Amino acid sequence: MTVEPGQLGQSSRELAAMLRNLRKQAGLSGNRLAARCNMSQSKVSRIENGKVRPSLVDVERILRALEAPPVLVAEVSALARIAATEWQDARSMRRKGLDKKQLELAGLEAASTDFRFFLLSMLTALLSTPEYIRASLAHIPGDHSKTVAKKLERQEVLYDRRKRFTFLVTEQAARSPFVSADAMAVQLDRLASLARLPHVRLGVLPMGTRLPGCPLNTFTVYDEALATVETTTGVMVFRDPRDVRMYLDEFSGYDDRALFGQAAQDRLAEWAAAFRP
Repeated sequence: MTVEPGQLGQSSRELAAMLRNLRKQAGLSGNRLAARCNMSQSKVSRIENGKVRPSLVDVERILRALEAPPVLVAEVSALARIAATEWQDARSMRRKGLDKKQLELAGLEAASTDFRFFLLSMLTALLSTPEYIRASLAHIPGDHSKTVAKKLERQEVLYDRRKRFTFLVTEQAARSPFVSADAMAVQLDRLASLARLPHVRLGVLPMGTRLPGCPLNTFTVYDEALATVETTTGVMVFRDPRDVRMYLDEFSGYDDRALFGQAAQDRLAEWAAAFRP
């Protein structure tokens, strides 16, 4: 199925309407469908009204209860997969205010326990110094003082020992000079310091490391349940387990080849020294 970006904002409503229409065509009330699915009537109602995004398991249970033919099951399942994907375009995020996006990320981080970050070309705000964060926003017009403050506030989550973090940092991401040489040295020292936290694994991927496949994007996986993928024009959010699994598998391939522990510390120290006079 070919999907236009605009469809990603409409597919949840289309899925809700399709499931509601299928139930009515089958001559079932919401209560009878709920009983067949072993689901509460209120949940069926929220799904049909688009107030709750159903999981693929929910959709499959509903379709089985409706005795939908295979062709229809395939069509609805494809729509459910699209509905589990969200597109956040960069221009819209800027119009709303980048500080609002930071509040969304803080909520996601508060609700998650296990984090996997693959950093291809630059560092994430959780690892960044204030100078690096300001430089990363310099190409966007406007006052970003609130956004910088929110990014720095988010870093508190790194010290919550109930959570687990794995950061895979390519040499390009670690050494691209977004700030002055002195500030880059401090930034690399920060990476080395954070890598010593007991619940943080920080691996580096030096140039020349033979990687499986060809990494194309920075991405983050939260709790094996959601993946966000950054592009030049925005962010894709994947909730379908099959899509999330693909990113978990990709991450695992890079993790196997990264340097950790003392080897990573030595490489970070070497890169930091290169920036110092």
